Amino acid sequence: MRKTISDFLNLHTGEENPALVLENVTSNVSFRGANLWILACAILIASVGLNVNSTAVIIGAMLISPLMGPIVGAGFALATFNFSLLKKSMKNLLIATVVSLTVSSLYFYLSPFKDIQSELLARTSPNIYDVLIAFFGGIVGAVSITRVEKGNPIPGVAIATALMPPLCTAGFGIATGNWSFVAGAFYLYTINCFFICISTFLIIKFLKYQAVETTNKAFEKRIRYGISILIIVMIVPSCYLAYNLLNQKKYNQNVENFINDEFSKKGYTVIYKKVDYNANPKLIELVFLSTKFDSTEIKKFNTSLQDFGIKNTNLVIKQNTSDLKKEILSEINLQKTNITEKDLQVNELKNELNIYKMDNPELVKEVKILFPEVQEMAIGKLQNYFTADSTSLETAFVYQSDTKIDEEKLKAWLANRLKTNNIILFNTKKDAVKKKN
Repeated sequence: MRKTISDFLNLHTGEENPALVLENVTSNVSFRGANLWILACAILIASVGLNVNSTAVIIGAMLISPLMGPIVGAGFALATFNFSLLKKSMKNLLIATVVSLTVSSLYFYLSPFKDIQSELLARTSPNIYDVLIAFFGGIVGAVSITRVEKGNPIPGVAIATALMPPLCTAGFGIATGNWSFVAGAFYLYTINCFFICISTFLIIKFLKYQAVETTNKAFEKRIRYGISILIIVMIVPSCYLAYNLLNQKKYNQNVENFINDEFSKKGYTVIYKKVDYNANPKLIELVFLSTKFDSTEIKKFNTSLQDFGIKNTNLVIKQNTSDLKKEILSEINLQKTNITEKDLQVNELKNELNIYKMDNPELVKEVKILFPEVQEMAIGKLQNYFTADSTSLETAFVYQSDTKIDEEKLKAWLANRLKTNNIILFNTKKDAVKKKN
């Protein structure tokens, strides 16, 4: 039974020849020619995806990105003490990083759209979960490169570990001068690179790949100590960020429970809510539809915050009319109205329609009173083309009358009534008689 389990877990089953693995790793390390062009295009695609907030486009960029090569190469080199390969890997990773930052910064600098989308924000606050994703994704990648049958894991690792989007987000930060974005995104990129590298290092060590001969045992020991220190340096900040994120989510949930129990369930309608977790003390601002609370009640609500696990927080209930107006106007001003090309076309068509539209029931009534001989009528505007580049807008009055009417009087009245001298009269009855004759 123990042997059967051991066979199931044996990583040496289906293992590729170590010499071929080394050759494959070395060939994917270099960024020259086609690889560099592919990297630049992948960066542009990822930048566009982040710019338009398209997850599908970002995933496509991650799939074609060749960034995994030098990172895996560095981990492989550390495990086998192949310092020439390590030097080559680090050099090419640096080139790839600089090229990626340059291309993405240039794109976002030239792009007219600089809104901060959710896909950008997602790459600015790394935490312990990003460490776990990078580590286990790196393990899958390292196992895959040592197999005879490579299979499907490599594309999945490229998507899961997400090397390209953080670099592009850092480029966005550089282009817009948002250095907190640069720091957060580049830290995420560093975490991903480091833990993919460490995962590869551990798998290659576990598979007992033969190390390059070296007589400097002290140097080997320093490398092991260096890796241990780097792991701690990378994990500690991400653990802090994860802990802070967990506390913030727990705090927001407690605030929702407080509002629900103290106000919503008692029939008070909250029309405005603002929670500032980063303030000191933390701040909760509420506005109600019609209910007014006195200072004693507000003090009691502040005291009851403790019962919901909400500490170091000040509850402010805004009831002054002028303050409410300011808040509402502030919220309105924060909403950006994006007028699309379609909206502009619709507005243009509406304006053009208003030029030709003549919907005036009062005019029809007045004509019936002043000129009872008119039986039927239609009125509208016509574009008169004198030459190819000369036009004028004229008002046509088409009517039907069996008896003769004073057309000069009708024309003068219409000109005065419609405030225009370009009036054309057309009697369909008279015209029909002319044609018949």
